[in-house]
Amino acid sequence: MKKIVVALGGNALGKNLTEQFEAVKITAKAIADLIEDGSEVVITHGNGPQVGKIDAAMNALLLEDPTEEKTSLSMCVAMSQAYIGYDIQNALRKELMHRGLYKPVVTIITQVEVSNDDPAMKNPTKPIGKFMTEEQAQRLKEHYGYAVAEDSGRGWRRVVASPQPQYIIEIDAIRASLQAGSVVICCGGGGIPVRRKDDYLKGCAAVIDKDYCSALLAENLNADMLMILTAVDKVKINFNAPDEQALDSMTAAETEQYIEEGQFAAGSMLPKVEACVRFVKGGKGRKAVIAALEEAGEAVKGKAGTTIFG
Repeated sequence: MKKIVVALGGNALGKNLTEQFEAVKITAKAIADLIEDGSEVVITHGNGPQVGKIDAAMNALLLEDPTEEKTSLSMCVAMSQAYIGYDIQNALRKELMHRGLYKPVVTIITQVEVSNDDPAMKNPTKPIGKFMTEEQAQRLKEHYGYAVAEDSGRGWRRVVASPQPQYIIEIDAIRASLQAGSVVICCGGGGIPVRRKDDYLKGCAAVIDKDYCSALLAENLNADMLMILTAVDKVKINFNAPDEQALDSMTAAETEQYIEEGQFAAGSMLPKVEACVRFVKGGKGRKAVIAALEEAGEAVKGKAGTTIFG
């Protein structure tokens, strides 16, 4: 049985509650194809639009009343994991039942440890939440210690750190659920970022890239494949140029050369290919695939998407 960690991009979830409800039906079909084909599947997902909306809703009064208690970003990530997992669980369970398959589907609220010494913790750059005026942004900075920045002439936004994942706290629970035959949804939004203080785990104002966390998860589970499902059908070099080229496959060394050349955009394709390289270099015979959601089944067989190998 092939063990696959499937990382779902934003197109698999939509941008709001209604879109998400419809999008996960399509997502469930793609994942059910893999399960029906005999693969053991673990699912991770992004949470960009969702966690921003939760943060805005939970902290809507902060701009009006500086005495209002704020809801931490780590708590908002936890909320996003639960409600996204809820939708995926129901859609996948229904799809599997329609195919005559019974497998429990479970969401595990997942904490991921980050390091106090990560340079990113001192350089918050990841925008989150809604746009504000400069006056509103400065008010949040003064009263709540938020880091804020002007965003490309569109207004001001809160910015947070994006550190590297170090350790998945619930990894043993994830392994146990897999061994019991469940389909596991975990590490949503890259995991709830926590830092360790003695025996206590404390959330921090950060977001972890879900692709890097998915690579760490796949490594920890000794998966055969890391599959990143996104909005593009293949990885491309010379993107949007006359000599643009879609790649069917590339070695880890070739991928690293393309990264060195600046072929992949930061915040877009770059973390995906970097995550794939990390995973395939960690063990013999491992493969990583970047593919469109609807082509997941064919991508596992090497007939779609871009395959990266050691």
